[in-house]
Amino acid sequence: MKQELTMTAKLFLSELSAFKTKSQLENVQKYFRDEGVETRFLGVPMRNIFLLAKKFALMPLNEIGKLLEDKFYEARMGAISIMDFQARDKKTTTEAKKKLFDLYISKHNCINNWDLVDRGAPYVVGGYLSDKPRKILYKLAKSKNVWERRTAIVATYYFIRQNDIEDTFKIAEILVHDKHDLINKAVGSWVREAGKRDKQKLLGFLDKFAPVMPRITLSYSIEKLDRKLKDVYLNAGKLKK
Repeated sequence: MKQELTMTAKLFLSELSAFKTKSQLENVQKYFRDEGVETRFLGVPMRNIFLLAKKFALMPLNEIGKLLEDKFYEARMGAISIMDFQARDKKTTTEAKKKLFDLYISKHNCINNWDLVDRGAPYVVGGYLSDKPRKILYKLAKSKNVWERRTAIVATYYFIRQNDIEDTFKIAEILVHDKHDLINKAVGSWVREAGKRDKQKLLGFLDKFAPVMPRITLSYSIEKLDRKLKDVYLNAGKLKK
C-alpha cells in the first residue's frame, strides 16, 4: 500500500520527461492520427513509456485517471499501458477489472489514437467482458467516434484467443462499410485472426462481403489464405467497381 501511494501521476510525468528527445518528437508527430483533436507531445520513445508504465504498474486508479486526462500523448499511453498491465495481472480482482473497464469507457474521449485503443482494448475491455454481456461493444461499433468504433472490434481480440469468434464477425458486419481506413484495417485484421480459428466462418464472411467491402479490408482479410482463394476473393472484390 505504501508503494502505491508513491505512484502518482505527477511523479510519472516527472520521470517520463527525462526520456524526451528531439528526434522522437519529430517521429511521433508523423505517426499520430488525432482526427482534429489537438495533441501535444513530449517526444519519449515508446520503449521508455512501457518500461516506466511497468515500474508504475501498481498506480492507484485515481492517479491513472489523471494521466489519462493529461495533455501529452505519452502520458495517456502510459496510463493505458498501466491499465493493460493491471488487467492482465492474474492477481487483479474482478472488481478492480470492472473499475479499469469503467475508466476506459468513461474516458474514451482521451483515447484518441489507434495505438492507444490497440494497447488497452483487448484486455481492459475484452478481458473484462469475456464472461459478461457484450452489448456495449455493439453500441461502440455504431458510434460516430472512430476510436470507439475501433475499440468495438479490437476488444474482440481477447475473445478470439479463447476460440470465441462470434462477436468478431458480428461486429465486423456492422463496420464492414466504414469510411475510415483505420476501421477498414482493423476489421480486415480481426476477421483474419478469427479465421485462423474457423476458416469456414471467414470464407462465409468473404463470400458475403468481398464484392462490397473496402479493398484494404479485403486485402487484410485474405492475407493468410492460399493463392488460389486469394485470387477468387480479389476478383470478387473487383465487382465493386
